[in-house]
This record gives sequence, structure tokens and C-alpha cells, in this order.
Amino acid sequence: MLKCIIVDDQPQSVLVLRNFIRKIPFLEFVGSFKNPKEALDSLKIKPADLIILDIKKTLQNNSLSMSAFQLNSMVILTSSNPKLALEGFEHDAIDFLVKPLVFERFYRAVEKAYKFKRATGHRKQDSHSLPLKGGFIFIKEATRLLRVDLDDIFYVMGLKNYVSILTKSHRIVSLQTMRQVEDLLPAHRFIRVHRSYLVAIDKIISVEKSQIHVKDKVIPIGDMYAARFMKELEKITNP
Repeated sequence: MLKCIIVDDQPQSVLVLRNFIRKIPFLEFVGSFKNPKEALDSLKIKPADLIILDIKKTLQNNSLSMSAFQLNSMVILTSSNPKLALEGFEHDAIDFLVKPLVFERFYRAVEKAYKFKRATGHRKQDSHSLPLKGGFIFIKEATRLLRVDLDDIFYVMGLKNYVSILTKSHRIVSLQTMRQVEDLLPAHRFIRVHRSYLVAIDKIISVEKSQIHVKDKVIPIGDMYAARFMKELEKITNP
């Protein structure tokens, strides 16, 4: 079951979304809000798995709320402006829905969120029994798929339309989003510490204030990711 909230200042849109949610057995409606601040205040008391967030202008104006929501929730963006879709995916939204909303398209979006939640939930639940070494993924580099050993990855850096993956031997640049790469990497070995950075936990040399030292790189810890990062370090320090 996914607990979801709606953030939209248009009553008609909220009504449509609530009717959609009622038709889907794995969704539970827990509230609607006219603006992100109200929603964020509520989430501190009543957590939710999925945020359906309406945007009208560039996401740069909503980046803070996006990061805050994504700390513990997935985000599906809605808008009457389809031109914002690319920017939405660059901010790692689960999906982007163009208004007027259609039930079949909405269902596909929330089903994607549901499958993602189940997969990551299972992965976290069984993380104590998962291997800490070995394994590999395939990353698209230009026109080829390149095998990358997980043990060789130091960190992943998000660029505007690409990701840059630093390995022991070289740097790989791939036309993928941070969310796509994050989904490929095992959560018990790699952690998101910033909107633009994923780091290999076993490659961390030191942590000082709001910075992580990995190889010869100093990586910032984003405010929205700091609490989760420190919690994961505590698990390793005090298993």
C-alpha cells in the first residue's frame, strides 16, 4: 500500500486525483495541500510514500520542496505545461503527467511507483544478507553498453543531462539520470548524499562537517540527505 498526498491549488484537479486514487487498491489517500510548505509541515507528522505535485513554472522554484519530498517519498509531477517534463525527469521525478489527467496514464505512473517501492523495500529488508563485494552493472556509453564492476566505482556525479561515473581505471559519461543509475546500484553499497552525488560507502575515506572525502574528491553532503546518510553510517559503525 502506498500512502499518497496531493499538492495542488486547483480544487478540480484535487477532486479528479482523489477519484483516481479511490479506484486503485494499492493507493491510500492521506491528504491534499494547496502548496508545498503545507505539505512538508504535514509530512513531519504523517509520512507518505508518494507525492503528487503540481508545478506551473520552472522546477528551479520548486527544487527545495522536490529535494525535501524525495528524502523519504517518491514524487510524480503534474502540469499543464508539457515543456517541463524534461526538467522533471532531470530532478528524478518518478513520472510526469500532463493535464488534463487521464486515468489510464495515471495508473501507469503510480504502478511504476508501487513497483519501485516494493523493489527497494525488499532490498532494504534483506540488505544484511546481501554481498558487500563483487557484482557488476551495464552502463550505456555513447553507442555501447559497458560492463562496470561495482567494486571499481568511487562515486557518481550528476551533470545537466548526463552522469559521470568515476571508476578505478577511468571516468564514464552516460546519458542517464541520477535516479536511473541509483536504481541500478545496490542500496546497501551506494548512497545518495546530494542531489548531484552518489558515493560508494566502502570508498569513503573520511567525513568532516558537511563533506565526504572519496579518493581525491571532496563531495558535499546536501542538507536534505544528511540525516539519512549519518543514519546509514551509524548502522555500519554500530551493527
